[in-house]
Amino acid sequence: MPKRSEPPSGRSASSNQLLANAVTALRLQNPQEAERLASEVFNSDRNDIAAAGILGRALLIQNRAADALIPLQQAAQRAADPEIETLLGLALSATGCGEEALDQLRKAASRRPVYPPAFLEQAGLFARRGRFDEAVAVLEGGLALVPGSIEMRMELGFVHFKRNDRKKARAMMLQALEAAPGRPDILAALARMMAMDGEYADAAVHFRHVLAQWPGDVVSRNNLGVCLLEMGQREEGEASLRAAVRSVPQAAGMAIMALASASHGRFFLTLGEALKFLELV
Repeated sequence: MPKRSEPPSGRSASSNQLLANAVTALRLQNPQEAERLASEVFNSDRNDIAAAGILGRALLIQNRAADALIPLQQAAQRAADPEIETLLGLALSATGCGEEALDQLRKAASRRPVYPPAFLEQAGLFARRGRFDEAVAVLEGGLALVPGSIEMRMELGFVHFKRNDRKKARAMMLQALEAAPGRPDILAALARMMAMDGEYADAAVHFRHVLAQWPGDVVSRNNLGVCLLEMGQREEGEASLRAAVRSVPQAAGMAIMALASASHGRFFLTLGEALKFLELV
């Protein structure tokens, strides 16, 4: 979801402070408080674009897209703001208005200066609808305008991966990694691609680097376990899967599937046996 910038000055000091506090609440992952604060400003001035945007974003985070439509549509009618148009596109998509959402996102992507989240969200919507060629075209167009956008390069890699063009997918991730060495989300994505191509040793190295920065990343810890199992390092692989499940018990299903599908894994006749092996019972 696109991030709002700090609210501009141009309103009362008290309203500025309320919106600044709302932005802080969003950063602290407290959308309910952000909604309360932004609503106070928006209800007192329906022409306040920044308040409408912060309110809309807070509602979207709470999965209340229908409620977000009202302030976002009002704001979009008053200003040619790509952030507002992108948020409105997200709200329309979430309420089942796919073509209207694409129209808003196209409009946002046409604004200058370039607003990269509009390209990302438009491409993501195309990809979710299985329109991969259009998603690629959007991202390539965005990269032509903002060649340094790591996020667009990563998203293009994901779209190529969904098209099963692993060579292009990996090339995009490697380019992103070259631009941002050691960035954990890029390393994790590249490692997953390597693992799917059977390059378990290299993938395991990347997963370890990810976990050094994100020790709580259960998916990467599970995937590391899979790589180790495939490499024949059964004891260490099983330990990695147990560690993932200990931190998040809901990951047990993922771990059981990993054990069952790995060439050096294990098969259990009952769920109870699997849970006991993972030390959950």
